[in-house]
Amino acid sequence: MSRRKRKPKMEYRYYRMPEGRKVFALLGEKWVQHYGRDIDYLHFHNYMEIGYCYEGTGTLTLGKKNYRFSGGEFTVIPQNYPHTTNSDDDTVSRWEYLFVDAEGILQETCGHNPIRQERMSRRLNSRALFLKEKDYPSLGGKVRRILDIMRNTEEFYQEEAAGLLTALLAGIARNNQETSEKEESGLEDSKFSVMIAQTLQYISTHYAEPIKVKELASICHISETHFRRIFSSYMNMSPLEYINQVRIRMACEHLKRTDEPIAEIAVKCGFSTNSTFNRNFKQLLGVTPMEWRKRPENYERQLLKFEIHSEEGW
Repeated sequence: MSRRKRKPKMEYRYYRMPEGRKVFALLGEKWVQHYGRDIDYLHFHNYMEIGYCYEGTGTLTLGKKNYRFSGGEFTVIPQNYPHTTNSDDDTVSRWEYLFVDAEGILQETCGHNPIRQERMSRRLNSRALFLKEKDYPSLGGKVRRILDIMRNTEEFYQEEAAGLLTALLAGIARNNQETSEKEESGLEDSKFSVMIAQTLQYISTHYAEPIKVKELASICHISETHFRRIFSSYMNMSPLEYINQVRIRMACEHLKRTDEPIAEIAVKCGFSTNSTFNRNFKQLLGVTPMEWRKRPENYERQLLKFEIHSEEGW
């Protein structure tokens, strides 16, 4: 009897944005390394990732496509978009990264015009970009400038970086308009990535409210049955399980940062009863909210233990 082929693993790498900020950077010698050592699976993030390669060679995987990378190239990868970087054997590569709260920036700049905000968001999340700076000097120059601003940390550097990021996102959205309908329709993995990204973004914004799976399916313009199937295949968990994980993660923030009663935190994070909150919390983290509050130092590591597997053909 033939053994069923094991599905590849996919990892969700969660970052917490520093309070009051819209961007943080991964800089310096730590990111001069051999990328991909002992890692043979894709990952995705809860924020947009912008990376710049200064030197080195290797293979960049975006969804199901592989690209050869070298110095002077950069990436713009939407949140929740699967990818990975692998240096060539016996080589090191130098990358630096920005993680960007793109939706937060759009809210601040386009919040008065929700139609424009939605259009830009859709463009930004329509695909991942892998570009050469020599072909896109304006975009590449902005990426390097923002990295330098984050490196130097001069007075008001966060405000300066946020301003340049707004210009960068506008340029990316304008560039993504050039995607042909044929190209978009041929990227099945991109279509699913965009659909799931829209869903995850909606959940991250509305987790404190009652959320029905039927509403999520409506956002994606597909039937509830089809939505459940795609979401579960992509995320290896049901929509409700993911919603509960987001709610528990936000509850951890309240437990860690405030002295609010646990019952109030449960309501703020979308749980209708304290018993439901306690049950889900213990199921995910192994302890009650009260016990966790006394020793919260390792919660992020616990939240990252779950693995996500890609479905064959995705």
